[in-house]
Amino acid sequence: MPHTMTIEKTVFRFDDLRDLMAKATPERSGDQLAGIAAEGPVERLAAQIALADLPLKAFLGEELISSDEDEVSRLITERHDSAAFAPVSSLTVGEFREWLLRPETTQHQLEAVTWGLTPEMVAAVSKIMRLQDMIAVSAKRHVVTRFRNTLGLAGRLSTRNQPNHPTDDSRGIIASAIDGLLMGSGDAVIGVNPATDATDDYIRIVSLLDELREKLAIPTQTCCLGHVTTAMQAMERSAPVDLVFQSVAGSEKANRGFGIDLALLKEAHEAARSLKRSPPGANLMYFETGQGAALSADAHFGVDQQTMETRAYAVAREFEPLLVNTVVGFIGPEYLFNGKQIIRAGIEDHFCGKLLGLPMGVDVCYTNHADADQEDMDTLLTLLCAANVNFVITVPGADDIMLNYQSLSHHDAVYCRETLKRPPAPEFEKWLFDIGLTDRHGAMAGEPIALSNYVRNSELIGA
Repeated sequence: MPHTMTIEKTVFRFDDLRDLMAKATPERSGDQLAGIAAEGPVERLAAQIALADLPLKAFLGEELISSDEDEVSRLITERHDSAAFAPVSSLTVGEFREWLLRPETTQHQLEAVTWGLTPEMVAAVSKIMRLQDMIAVSAKRHVVTRFRNTLGLAGRLSTRNQPNHPTDDSRGIIASAIDGLLMGSGDAVIGVNPATDATDDYIRIVSLLDELREKLAIPTQTCCLGHVTTAMQAMERSAPVDLVFQSVAGSEKANRGFGIDLALLKEAHEAARSLKRSPPGANLMYFETGQGAALSADAHFGVDQQTMETRAYAVAREFEPLLVNTVVGFIGPEYLFNGKQIIRAGIEDHFCGKLLGLPMGVDVCYTNHADADQEDMDTLLTLLCAANVNFVITVPGADDIMLNYQSLSHHDAVYCRETLKRPPAPEFEKWLFDIGLTDRHGAMAGEPIALSNYVRNSELIGA
């Protein structure tokens, strides 16, 4: 059904809910590329006012992508819990924003409505919120997951140590991993993006990471971020696979472009569980998303990129992952043009993922041809810490030499620990102290004895 809003005698018409959502989205280059963005700030304001007056129930009666042609839409419908939705079912989108911001709405209330919210509802409310609104709500919502340590506790920030190498060289990977460990990075995961997707290379990478973890008794988990089918082949050969990784998107067509569907992800999840490498009930999956993924695959069906991103979270939460992160600025300026758009998108993604019950992290990053710089990343990192983000990704010198983009440096993890008072997972925090890397207050404290002895007295793994 169409929606209208009048501003100073000008009537703005939005053909359907999909059009209204797109026009209400804060400015970003991806929606402009797709030809679905508002023509200017006045039309955007009109759409946001109309969206604020829309009942949340409207999202249960009008699908943005038909369930008849999309398994993600079917999943969203099937998993909607009407009892969990009841406390907010009478609200409009604008009233839902006010409910979220109320001091009386705490972690308990936010957790209780999780499965009553659809991705579209959550995306909608984010479109009428300022950055500080989303930060305030996200800071109240804690999503705790566990493997060999405990992630997502209030007031803590975990890090993914990302030791990528352009040729997947074993010595290069381990040297980079140790570089990150020397700065206290790696409690979320030590995770490598492989340059190839060969099963033998995958097995070599997870094996050398697992050897490093065991030799140093690091309370963390490891991951090779190869395709899920490669991970399954490696698990069939009894490789030491901790986390199974996969990029996911917000439509069936986009996921087919990644070579996956829900059935395949379920099979991989069950295979990981069968390895019994973790305590009972541990979270075993790691998903990455990013605004623009569906649009770049021509699989967005006219839906704005931020809503498509939020729909990807419905896929992720189906498998109770340990980690989910948006690679917010990685896809490029065609989708998020500059630092301002990247910062907004990072806060949006984290907010929407948290409301949907996901352990959200953010790869605070940008490509070299985007209108952004490291000061934009400093801003986003600091805002995310205020929002209680679960984890961020760090690389040596903030420069990923394999993926060719700019992220955070391991030194940024020190800034978060020492200046923003965001210690890592408690088990990892204890390990950092025990090896002599940090003092009792979490500050850097000189030479880490165990790590130094390891580097001096043994050849690098894989040499």
